[in-house]
Amino acid sequence: MFSVLKQLLVLFKLRIGVAMMVTTAMGVAATPGPSLDMESLTLLLVAVLLAAGAAGGLNHYFDYDIDARMERTKNRPFVLGTLPHSPWWLLFFATLLIIPCLVVGVVVNPLSALFVFLGAFFYGVVYTVWLKRRTWMNIVIGGLAGSFAVLAGTAAVEPTLNPLALSLAFILFLWTPPHFWSLAIAIRDEYLAVGIPMLPVVAGKERAAQAVVANTLLLVLASMLPAFFGLGWVYLLGAMAGGLFFLYRSILLLRNPLPTNAMGSFYASLVQLGLLVVGASVDGLFFV
Repeated sequence: MFSVLKQLLVLFKLRIGVAMMVTTAMGVAATPGPSLDMESLTLLLVAVLLAAGAAGGLNHYFDYDIDARMERTKNRPFVLGTLPHSPWWLLFFATLLIIPCLVVGVVVNPLSALFVFLGAFFYGVVYTVWLKRRTWMNIVIGGLAGSFAVLAGTAAVEPTLNPLALSLAFILFLWTPPHFWSLAIAIRDEYLAVGIPMLPVVAGKERAAQAVVANTLLLVLASMLPAFFGLGWVYLLGAMAGGLFFLYRSILLLRNPLPTNAMGSFYASLVQLGLLVVGASVDGLFFV
C-alpha cells in the first residue's frame, strides 16, 4: 500500500503541484482587496494542487516511452510497470482536473477557475502533447502554466486582469525558460539521445547558456514592475536579492557550461523564486 501511494505521488509530480499552489497563494496574498475566507482559500489551493497533479500525470502517461530511455526518469511508475499504462488514466486525469475547476468556479469565481484550468492545460497538453517533441520553444510557451497559477490567485481576490496581476504573471513567464534550460544543459545528452529538441540540443550548451543569462537579466528587470503597481520594499528586497543571485549563477554557467554550473543555475532559480514569493506575500499581507 505504501509503495503504491509513493508511486502515485511520483505520478502526480507533487513538487510541481506544490510550487503551483505556492505561487497561487502568493497571488492571493499580494493582491489588495477583501481577504478570501479560509474555506475558499483552501478549496482554491487544493484545486490547483489536484489540477497540477492531473497535468503531471498526463506528462508521465504521454512520455513513458522516452522516460524509459532517460536516466532521470527511468524509475517513473509507468516505465517500471508498477502502475498500468491504461487509457483509463486519461479519464481519471480529466476528472481530476475538471471537478476542482468547477468547484472553484462556484465557490470562488469563474475567472479564477479558468486560470486553474489553463495552468494545467498548458503544462499537460500544450507543453507535453503538442510542443515538447516538436520545437525548442516548448518550455517558453508551456511555461505559461506558472503564469496562470499566479493569476488564479490574483483573480480570486480581484477578478480582473489588473497591472499587478499581469506583472506577476509576466515574471513567472520569464522565470520558467532559464530555470528549465539550466537543467536541460546539465542533462543535454539525455535529451539528445531521445530526440527532444530542448534548446541546448538544438543550439548547443554555449548558446543555451547565453539564452539563460539574457532571460535571467530580463527577469531581474521585470521583477521590479510589481513595485510600481502596489508592492513595496519588502517585495523588492526579496526579488532583487534572489534575482541577482540567479544572474550571478547564470553568468558562471555562461563562462563554463559544465553540468555542475548548470545545476547551480537551476537551484539558484529556485532560490530566486522562493525569495520573490516570500517577499510578495509578506509585503501584500502586512505592508500594503
